[in-house]
Amino acid sequence: MPVAVSHGVRHQRGDMSSAAESIRSDPLGVPHGFFTRRGGVSTGPYASLNCSVSSQDSRDRVQQNRARAARAIEADPAGLLGLTQVHGARVIQVSAPWPAGEGPRADAMVTDRSEVALGIITADCAPVLFADAAAGVVGAAHAGWRGAVGGVLEATLAAMVELGAKRITAVIGPCIHQASYEVGADLRDVVLACDAADARFFAIGRRDDRWQFDLPSYCAARLAAAGVAAVGSIDIDTLSDDARFFSYRRCTLNGGGPIGHQISAIRLG
Repeated sequence: MPVAVSHGVRHQRGDMSSAAESIRSDPLGVPHGFFTRRGGVSTGPYASLNCSVSSQDSRDRVQQNRARAARAIEADPAGLLGLTQVHGARVIQVSAPWPAGEGPRADAMVTDRSEVALGIITADCAPVLFADAAAGVVGAAHAGWRGAVGGVLEATLAAMVELGAKRITAVIGPCIHQASYEVGADLRDVVLACDAADARFFAIGRRDDRWQFDLPSYCAARLAAAGVAAVGSIDIDTLSDDARFFSYRRCTLNGGGPIGHQISAIRLG
């Protein structure tokens, strides 16, 4: 089992004109940020750095928030790209920007172009950022349990190799953790159908016929098995940290309603 990266992790805010708060992991070696929900302009249930263009939040506020996140990693806001995420394993090789909200249906992107930044939207699923700084290739993936089981992480690595990557570092960002992630037998059965040894990522649940799933460790193990040179994980549970992170599961447990999403972004330096 890979060891989570605990060194080289920094919590940062941008300057006063773009105060988007992010968490960064030095081993990636390129500009990036796992952004929190702090430092934006949205209000109410979207407060404050909601970056989801598919939410019911004000489109203008979302664009302001995304611009703040882009500037925090010294990217052109027009070059910060997003996908229409579908919990699958499709990967897009990015060669040019597209308009906000018009991203293709996919769950990962890779690029060797310095003029674009890759953004992944989450609210409990795992955002995974990838880099081979020496080769000049970066990637970003949205890894919920379906995408992770379906191979989105391995597909991202393969797409980076096609662009010339050789020694890839991957870091798993803040996501729902095992203590918070109660799942049913149906989810467990799907995971174990792929590899029975992955039973090690499930603990007995607090209720009958329920399990606690360790999503970040599952992702880390798949990355290590795929040959990633270094695998890190930011040890933060999105559900339990209401002050800093949106959480779909928390919202559901509290009766539902509107919800924002945080962004994780990466670009070539």
